[in-house]
Amino acid sequence: MRLHHVSLAAVACAGLLSLSALAGPLDKTECIAPAKPGGGFDLTCKLAQTALLEGKYVVDPMRVSYMPGGIGAVAYNAVVAQRPDENNTIVAFSGGSLLNLAQGKFGRYNENDVRWLAAVGSDFGAVIVAENSPFKSIKDLVAAIKADPSKVVFGAGGSVGSQDWMKAALTARAAGLDPKAMRFVAFEGGGEAITALQGGHVQVYSGDAAEAEEQIKAGSKIRVLAILADKRQEGSLSGVPTMKEQGYDVQWPIIRGFFMGPKVSDADFKVWSDTFAKMMATPAYDKLRAERGMFKFAMTGKELDAFIKDRMVAYRQLAKDFNLKVAQ
Repeated sequence: MRLHHVSLAAVACAGLLSLSALAGPLDKTECIAPAKPGGGFDLTCKLAQTALLEGKYVVDPMRVSYMPGGIGAVAYNAVVAQRPDENNTIVAFSGGSLLNLAQGKFGRYNENDVRWLAAVGSDFGAVIVAENSPFKSIKDLVAAIKADPSKVVFGAGGSVGSQDWMKAALTARAAGLDPKAMRFVAFEGGGEAITALQGGHVQVYSGDAAEAEEQIKAGSKIRVLAILADKRQEGSLSGVPTMKEQGYDVQWPIIRGFFMGPKVSDADFKVWSDTFAKMMATPAYDKLRAERGMFKFAMTGKELDAFIKDRMVAYRQLAKDFNLKVAQ
């Protein structure tokens, strides 16, 4: 009888172990988009949501939640300080996040305070206007700014020094204009800026090409004047000239990806890193990425961490060039 009792206990224990083994990092997953719906962070989260589910890497659809504030600062601080060990939570980031980090806009935290998980694609900056805008080219826009800078208001996902501001500032500098004389209105992400653009509250939005393409597909009444890339995009934006074609050699590539909290275990982080590496090597993923206007750019783990640290050096130098605050 005693042996029978022990064997039942062993079976019960094994059952508990098998149940706990199921509660891994890919269960009940969440992606935090650090802005309101409709922008680049939302696009990034939904790419992962679709690719993970369709590739059968997760059983349940990943939940996408929105945490706007400080153009990524609120989400960054929340994950580092309050949710550092959540093994089933990833957070979207972009080159703009890194630029803000370089300027100390995320408070006391820097690039060393999170675990950089995966880069899932790249994008390029874009100059966007409303569909009924009188500006038909970058030259039209530059001429209007030269005539009266106060009458051309730029919408930006972030204030002075943000990625969107930087794209406009580089364009202005290439055209011989003073970036500080230009008018900017700061918004919490691209979705809000595009809404303002369509409402006539701003005349130009220096956003992202993939974001614009998704918005156009969804019915937004906008038009892209130029893409800040080395060559034209493929797909629905193939008819849009680059800045260089229009006489202004300005490029702004944008990395998109995810990070995790600093206290996520090495084992759980490896599960995520290996999953993304495997997923991004498939033709199915390439198709989903391309449908969202993103170019191939796949990095995980240590390789991505080294890339991020290198980019931070470049962004700090760029901030200095425009006399902006630089984080130490």
